[in-house]
Amino acid sequence: MKNIFTLLTISVLCCSTSITASARGSYVVDSLESAILKEVRHFAVYLPESYENHPERDYPVLYLLHGGGGSWRDWGQVGNMARIADRLMSARDAREMIIVMPDAGTTLMTYFNGGNWNFEDHFFQEFMPYVENRYRIRSEKGSRAIAGLSMGGQGSVMYGCHRPDLFSVVYAMSAYLYKMDLSMYKQDDPVNRDIQQRVENNNAVKYISGLSKEDAVPLRTVTWVIDCGDDDFTYRANVEFSLAMKEQRIPVQVRIFDGAHSWEYWQDALGRALPYISAIL
Repeated sequence: MKNIFTLLTISVLCCSTSITASARGSYVVDSLESAILKEVRHFAVYLPESYENHPERDYPVLYLLHGGGGSWRDWGQVGNMARIADRLMSARDAREMIIVMPDAGTTLMTYFNGGNWNFEDHFFQEFMPYVENRYRIRSEKGSRAIAGLSMGGQGSVMYGCHRPDLFSVVYAMSAYLYKMDLSMYKQDDPVNRDIQQRVENNNAVKYISGLSKEDAVPLRTVTWVIDCGDDDFTYRANVEFSLAMKEQRIPVQVRIFDGAHSWEYWQDALGRALPYISAIL
């Protein structure tokens, strides 16, 4: 195992518990104390079957983001992530990889910076360095992917836009790419207004459309995938994003299937994502 190190800007408190997810991979609950967010952040890690018995091996990594109103538990408890990964990896339809599920919920559900909640800074300056030194992860662009559902889909897209030097694949599922009028975000709630404003400040369609020719070039080094249901309320936004990417000559694969904004769809989407990502990492 790699040595754990602490960046000058990080105060790390580790507490991990390994839980057997199935007969194959393992599901680990871990935590770190964030100096940027000023609180302890929990996260989950899926370790493939060979991890424990082959300490000489290191692995590619997928950062898997939850959606709005969710937490680090969602992919494991509702999304059946471990079962899907076990099935695909045991059948060799997906390669062994480490899957990391951070937590952008609890205090303020957003993946972006603003005010006293600078989650994007936390993710890149604290979370990624900590995880990639604690676990045997290949810390290179060619071995990293990021994916997410709904608001986590927006997070994965914008993280890929902001740091194309770090990720080789962005796989967005039902991505919530700009502010919409949704009943779950009541405008008379100041926290909800804050969340929606941060979403709009990171409007992915406007971001791509506003890129200069020079700024669009690094994004062409990333493999982009949009996976969305035809009955999903984010469908139009995902199509608009795909068209904006094509206008900027940034290759993007668009996958539209029967389905809505639901865990049934996202479980199927993860089953498509892991083999696709495996072919690139």
